[in-house]
Amino acid sequence: METFASALKFVLPLFLLLILIEMVVAKWRNKDVIKSMDVVSSLTSGLTNTLFKTLGLTVYVFAYDFLLQHFAVFTVQSKAVQYFIGFITLDFYVYWWHRWRHEYNILWNEHVIHHSSEEYNLPVALRQTISDIVNPATFLLLPAAIFGVSLDVIIVLGVVMLFGGFWYHTQLIGKMGFLEKIIVTPSHHRIHHAINPIYIDKNYGGILIIWDKLFGTFQEELPDIKPVYGITRPVSTWNPIKINFIHLTLLTKDAWRTTNVWDKFRIWFMPTGWRPADVAEKFPVHYINDTNKQEKYMPSVTIYLKVWAWTQLSITFLLLLFLMSQIAVIPKTAVFVYASFIFLTVYSYTSLMDRDRTAWLFELVRCAIAFAILYFYGGWFTLNNFLPYGSYILAIYFIASASVSIAFEYFEFTPPAVSRRGPCASEAQTAESRGGDSAKGYRPK
Repeated sequence: METFASALKFVLPLFLLLILIEMVVAKWRNKDVIKSMDVVSSLTSGLTNTLFKTLGLTVYVFAYDFLLQHFAVFTVQSKAVQYFIGFITLDFYVYWWHRWRHEYNILWNEHVIHHSSEEYNLPVALRQTISDIVNPATFLLLPAAIFGVSLDVIIVLGVVMLFGGFWYHTQLIGKMGFLEKIIVTPSHHRIHHAINPIYIDKNYGGILIIWDKLFGTFQEELPDIKPVYGITRPVSTWNPIKINFIHLTLLTKDAWRTTNVWDKFRIWFMPTGWRPADVAEKFPVHYINDTNKQEKYMPSVTIYLKVWAWTQLSITFLLLLFLMSQIAVIPKTAVFVYASFIFLTVYSYTSLMDRDRTAWLFELVRCAIAFAILYFYGGWFTLNNFLPYGSYILAIYFIASASVSIAFEYFEFTPPAVSRRGPCASEAQTAESRGGDSAKGYRPK
């Protein structure tokens, strides 16, 4: 937990710097690739994933050190050779685990967040899951274990993969000549995020593009077909916590509603988007038929709501950085209390971004919990050790935050805003009316 948190303290500022550079370059080139609320949603998703990974909440069915202890046949002495074997193995793992998450219903839920944005920019790379409770795919690292590649090497390569999967989420870089034949480039990955019929479910590679070419999933970006980004079952929300469980919610309801016992079981392992016939007929769901007619989710918001969304994101980021810096000092129970509060904070202000009429209620609950924390711990955890009046400042902020949320509800959200699909969708609509049409064998992405 502490090691991962320490690494992220250096990686996150680098990512944010590159995002800032992309924004400046896009503005300079007059490229319309950055949408304010979409960026806030993406960065917020990055915060939730960082927190989730810092807490170590994913259970790996086969831990790499277990594979190393039980299956090592050789011990390669050369570090250079270890890094080579480890890199090839890890990239192979990334390809197949990525591909399987696109191909099976039960796995798509933990990847849908990454494809949920209808834009394509560096912040989109930070849309990562908090629903990967169990990871069964680490057995794919067996080749590295057989050659005795050390755990330290795998960890270092994991950081390399993290950055390697970040930089190509941009529309500002065109094709890259001979590199297009070797590595995953922005052009390749733009295809992966596109929902055009010719592009969908292509280019799964992490760093090397050779796996896609080897296993028949490669597609070049065509000059006459512009990628349309997003998923065929639009999520229509800025709330990353809702998005993380939106597919699972639909699967659970479908499994419950179907009268076929066999369908109740197999729905989880069928191709992504498959639904039982009786459920598909009785509870039809909407998906994008024509990518040329895509209407992006863009609820009308004032400059005040935009400023407030960025303010809440910034404060939440500072709260997360403080947790990461103190994670070795704060008791484990308190760490999970702190983390739960951040998740609630994210849910609250992204619901406000959606113009959800119940957002102020979440904010009041958040404020009440914040004061309970201040009372129980005698301040905001260890903050008073660094800032004598820090807890008082936070108390004022929590009251102000609740007040602002109520003010938005009273002054701006009446009557409800109209988005691309009429009045703001309720959570039930979001969960059900954006699905794929399995009756036609359609696989949503």
